[in-house]
Amino acid sequence: MFSFYLPSSSSRVAAASLGLFILLLLPITPQSSYLNRTAAVPAVIAFGDSIIDPGNNNAITTVVRCDFPPYGEDFAGHFPSGRFSNGKIPTDFIASKLGVKEFLPAYLGTQLRPEDLLTGVSFASGGSGFDPLTPKIVSVLSMADQMDLFKEYRERVRGVAGEERASSIFSDSLYVVCAGSDDLANNYFLLPHVRMKTYDFPAYANFLARSASSFVE
Repeated sequence: MFSFYLPSSSSRVAAASLGLFILLLLPITPQSSYLNRTAAVPAVIAFGDSIIDPGNNNAITTVVRCDFPPYGEDFAGHFPSGRFSNGKIPTDFIASKLGVKEFLPAYLGTQLRPEDLLTGVSFASGGSGFDPLTPKIVSVLSMADQMDLFKEYRERVRGVAGEERASSIFSDSLYVVCAGSDDLANNYFLLPHVRMKTYDFPAYANFLARSASSFVE
């Protein structure tokens, strides 16, 4: 079985106001051939916004970036990796806690080794959101763009691991989706003449919940 949660109708407004954070854990089969056999899952794969962007925005043309000091002052090597943090971000802690690897790398702008591909990457882009308008405002990767990169990534993993092992990796991995806060802070409330004309707040919260559900499906 897998565990999946989305807010009920009565709680969607509260969920949207805090940003939407979804963890989808797919089944683990004993036949899986993990790179690290002590790990709880073979890989961690992430989509979302700045909360879990490890540096994808470094590789695109956008003002939403943090590849400069003082970002990264507490990160390994004390350098600004592109994480919107002075140190590790949530997906780093998740991957480390599950025994997969210490840091979850960005898919873009990173020299990924075969073992990096096999144990997961992040496609998250700071400033993105479930509303298609949100990433356009600051020229970052939309959730659809991230999904396209994921499809490309799947082919790269198949090239490294072969079809059977790749299928095992993708079916058993932990998928993390974290988005929604930018839809509110940088879209709905920042540009009230756009979305507020179409949606009151409960309606917009429901729109985000439906978009989140559609993305995961």
